[in-house]
Amino acid sequence: MFIQTEATPNPATLKFLPGQTVLETGTADFPSADVAGNSPLAMRIFAASGVTGVFLGIDFVTVTKQDDLDWNHLKPSILGAIMEHYQSGQPVIEGANTDSGHTAHEGPDSEIVDQIKELLDTRVRPAVAQDGGDITFHGFERGVVYLAMKGACAGCPSSTMTLKMGIENLLRHYIPEVTEVRPVAA
Repeated sequence: MFIQTEATPNPATLKFLPGQTVLETGTADFPSADVAGNSPLAMRIFAASGVTGVFLGIDFVTVTKQDDLDWNHLKPSILGAIMEHYQSGQPVIEGANTDSGHTAHEGPDSEIVDQIKELLDTRVRPAVAQDGGDITFHGFERGVVYLAMKGACAGCPSSTMTLKMGIENLLRHYIPEVTEVRPVAA
């Protein structure tokens, strides 16, 4: 098994490409080992000292480290954990992973929210997945769209620019009811 790595815009995060499917659908975000219990892969990666987050995509694993650690020291442990997982035959996640990542929304703005989610799924999420992250819908209130940043996007120095200059402009262009985009903690 050959696992490629790619830098992300977030210096504390590295993207690992195992060359095979990681998740069949959706994404899974594990901001700490405490919430990774249903993922044997994430638990193996968290066993490497200094890992602070694991994010799983369709064909990649994004790992976030403590700022004071060097990737040259941590990367071999993570590569070993990923390889060991795939050789074990265990599932990446135990149980079904059917979560779209978006927060459900019901109410008078449901048509607008459906349009927002559609644009996020078709235009935004594929682009940020290239950088090892994900952005999901969290809420819509009085013209303001609230989005959760995950994986490499969480804590990324350029995430504010991505939100304001990229996503906000896109949503405002296609959906006149949108006036602003704000981040929320995932």
